[in-house]
Amino acid sequence: MHILVTGGTGFIGTALCVRLKAEGHRVTVLTRDPSRAERHFAGRVPVVGSLSILGGDDAPDAIVNLAGENLAAHRWNERRKKTFRDSRVGGTEQLLDYIARTPSKPRVLVSGSAVGYYGARGDEVVDENSPPGLEYQSELCAAWEAAALRAESSGVRVCLLRTGIVLGRGGALAQMLPAFKLGLGGRLGDGRQWMSWIHLEDELGLVLHLLTHQSLKGAFNATAPAPVTNREFVKQLGAALHRPAVLAMPAPVVRLLIGDMAHLLLTGQQAIPKRTLDSGYRFRYPELRPALDSVLSGR
Repeated sequence: MHILVTGGTGFIGTALCVRLKAEGHRVTVLTRDPSRAERHFAGRVPVVGSLSILGGDDAPDAIVNLAGENLAAHRWNERRKKTFRDSRVGGTEQLLDYIARTPSKPRVLVSGSAVGYYGARGDEVVDENSPPGLEYQSELCAAWEAAALRAESSGVRVCLLRTGIVLGRGGALAQMLPAFKLGLGGRLGDGRQWMSWIHLEDELGLVLHLLTHQSLKGAFNATAPAPVTNREFVKQLGAALHRPAVLAMPAPVVRLLIGDMAHLLLTGQQAIPKRTLDSGYRFRYPELRPALDSVLSGR
């Protein structure tokens, strides 16, 4: 297939472009900064700055929509929150305008979302049929998903990818590792908050699964079947690194350091990939310790 990827220069997007090309697909990256993206890919992946040049024989067969401003890059304020929404909902609406006017419609849209859709749920087990939460990140994800689902009115199959913490050589784990390698890692708050995680290889595998199985549509949790608490996560990460992980950062300190964004770190979801498993996808890394060992060893 010819697959258009938005958010292609990010941690997940870059790995996805490499994987899609390795699988024999033709990949084009849509970006607001083509010159930066061209340097990033060093000419290995074609880059476009506008949807207007994609048409006729060059129209994509599928779109993977991963674009979105990084929630953890800076301290949150109202301006940042507007940027989060514009980059997700606004970017998706631009894709919808393109889909509506092009005569060569893509067959499928795989659009990003996150387990933040469910909000802070304590020890409640949630799956793809659970309702959204009633807080900022839930409303953001719900609006993002609602925008993507509008492509169905153009006859496009839509899959929503509700992603958890992605474990790979980059992303959230890369931010944790320096402290843990020094033996300074530990839980956040009381450590009871659930962490729904997924190995990068399974994130990419699930995207390919959704692209190629024409009967699949709707929401799918991109989370391994065995979520863990923050306390258990840091224990296993410390063990994998052969370092102690006994320190703790009290919740008030986390809030003081990063403001409203602390809510993401101090709450969580015990998200189970029910529809993902029912669809026939089989995880390469269903358990945390083998996933951590794989990433840390570079396998």
